[in-house]
Amino acid sequence: MVGLGGEETGIIADRLKGRAVGLIYMDIGWMPELSNDKGRWPGERVRGSVELLFGQLRLEWPSLFSLHTAGDDFFLYAELNSAAPDAELQLFRMGIQLRMRLKRHLTEELRLEGFAIRLGCEPLVPSAHQQPSDTIYDAVKRAIREAQSAGDSESGHRVRRTERFLAILQERSIQAVYQPIVSLAGGDVFGYEALVRGPKGTDFQSPRELFAFAEDEGLLYSLDRLAREKAIAGCTGLESDQRLFINIPADVIHDPDFTPGQTLGLLEKMGLAPHNVVFEITERCSIEDFSTAKKILQHYRSQGYQIAIDDAGAGYSSLQAIAELQPDYIKVDRSLIHNIHKDKIKEHMLETFVAFAEKMNIRIIAEGIELPDELFKLMQMGIHFGQGYLLARPSSEMAGIDDNLARQMADMRTRRGSMHSFMTIGTIASQVRTFDPGTHISEVARYFREYENELCAVVVQGGAPVGLVMREKLFQQLAGQYGIPLYWNRPISKLMDCNPLIVDELVPLDQVSQMSTARETNNLYDYVVITCEGAFLGTASIRSILESITKVRIEQARIANPLTGLPGNLQIQRELGKRIIESRRFSVIYADLDFFKWYNDRYGFQKGDELIQFTADVLQEASGLCGLPDDFVGHIGGDDFIVLSRTDSPYKLCEEIIRRFDSGVVVFMDPEMPGQAVDREGRPVQTDRVNISLSLIVCECGTAVTAEYISSEAAKLKKRAKAHMGSVYFGERIGQRTVSG
Repeated sequence: MVGLGGEETGIIADRLKGRAVGLIYMDIGWMPELSNDKGRWPGERVRGSVELLFGQLRLEWPSLFSLHTAGDDFFLYAELNSAAPDAELQLFRMGIQLRMRLKRHLTEELRLEGFAIRLGCEPLVPSAHQQPSDTIYDAVKRAIREAQSAGDSESGHRVRRTERFLAILQERSIQAVYQPIVSLAGGDVFGYEALVRGPKGTDFQSPRELFAFAEDEGLLYSLDRLAREKAIAGCTGLESDQRLFINIPADVIHDPDFTPGQTLGLLEKMGLAPHNVVFEITERCSIEDFSTAKKILQHYRSQGYQIAIDDAGAGYSSLQAIAELQPDYIKVDRSLIHNIHKDKIKEHMLETFVAFAEKMNIRIIAEGIELPDELFKLMQMGIHFGQGYLLARPSSEMAGIDDNLARQMADMRTRRGSMHSFMTIGTIASQVRTFDPGTHISEVARYFREYENELCAVVVQGGAPVGLVMREKLFQQLAGQYGIPLYWNRPISKLMDCNPLIVDELVPLDQVSQMSTARETNNLYDYVVITCEGAFLGTASIRSILESITKVRIEQARIANPLTGLPGNLQIQRELGKRIIESRRFSVIYADLDFFKWYNDRYGFQKGDELIQFTADVLQEASGLCGLPDDFVGHIGGDDFIVLSRTDSPYKLCEEIIRRFDSGVVVFMDPEMPGQAVDREGRPVQTDRVNISLSLIVCECGTAVTAEYISSEAAKLKKRAKAHMGSVYFGERIGQRTVSG
């Protein structure tokens, strides 16, 4: 057994007084080909090199205080933080890093190969009845035994895995990828979530494994700092008005090195600012001390950073975390979004989040969108932003969404506008004063002082709007210290908002309202700039938009069906008459439910109402997928509906309605309430569920087409459909096209 001199023992014994000391033992195992021509081991060169390395390492780790060598065995002693609960883990990590450094040193500096370094780490455990030399001797024995048995043991596996992880940190070999977060109101990319990927082909490739191991080994802070640096360094395509969402585990906010100054320096290198960054606090990790967390996060908010609660709906205390931390964004977990178009309970839960968020001026981001039906349902519900594989997968580049999907979303927004609002933003456009970008700020200020009721002006170049000036904001900037001497004679382009909300005159009012409320709090009440084919048309205030929407909705509520909110008979007659007058080809689909009375009697009126609402959703979703933007869905009454569409594939639309209805209606049937359905006369029929019957009239719009004729032909088809069991449609063409020449 290796012995120590009296002086070395005394140094270690002195350190043991009131402090914890650990031993790091390393044994270099040599291969025969390492012997030189004289048959001697390169021990002297190795010992000298290790002692030189030890001197360098003491500058990095002041806790190292003694090195003892014996042949190819090395004994390093270090002070430990006895107050830390993971003191032994600290010693183990230090040993792993020292072994890595020594291995690299021997390979690169001495050009040695074919050797292995066994490691043993043991704390010195003094006893009241034991001499210091005995304490050291016991630790040496344990460390040597651990090193000798580490090769194939669980301990050896742990050493090798920790070594691989530390190599990842030292070599900075993780990668950042970016997944778009898309505005469901405007269709543009609002920002990107930065996600971490470990080295490919390793057991740390998955971010879940990477962060779980880091947390177990007490290296979470180090990994998070590296991930943050990588995320920001890769932001080569981020626009000035876009956001970068960076995940941070809840515990990391207590990291003393988690400082806004460090992140700010990285942002400045990329030409970005704190307002571009949103820290996502994962809600899967319970936050124990909300008071401290609020103080820390407020410090970052004061620098311009924003906060998001991630995984809301999947963790420990979603509503409490939201109420306590008051984030800027709520990211709703995939578990709540999956199949939301089929699950009324999930829909009601998400509606609760939406109502909660509206009252607190928080924006909702739906995560994990993978199906078109999920996307369109979320758009119908007015969710602000979406993220998921359907929109775009994570990529090393900051890419946008697929063009085809973007067109479908635009069609959906147009359709929603035509269903819920008969007004476009252009109908309320009002004229305001315009200025050239080179106009002096003093001239704009004098205009606002002369016309006290004017609240905004638009900066126009070449007929197109390029900026917005809000009266109050301009005077706030001029009222600051040195405001007037600094800006008075400078062009208005220096103080204008270069990224105002600009919309085309044909965009529906409710869509503009959603886009407006999705803006930053500081811009929430700025005027909306309206264009006509790219040229400046006018502006609209948030007040005028909301007042107009309110008037439209009051009128809609007066004549809409109270259960589904769909247009009622008056609107149906108007829309049908309009399409007949236009003399363009269109299709009419009448839909009603088979055995609905039996269902109402058996399950109750509340369940019956839910089935009616489900049918309305099916018709709207199918029309959104297979129809055109100006398709119309109305509720005649009871279980009778109508769809007016100009699609070239009306049969495909009918098939999609039936597919969606049949796949979703099963959740409304209780298997514990078996029973055969009966028709309206009380006669049993060969089915145990509700079906849907469709009558399709394709109107070629000849002179013979009238609303009464369409209704008469539909009644005949309905009778044929009712005679068949199961969901079915029958179709017929009426009228003839006028052929010229």
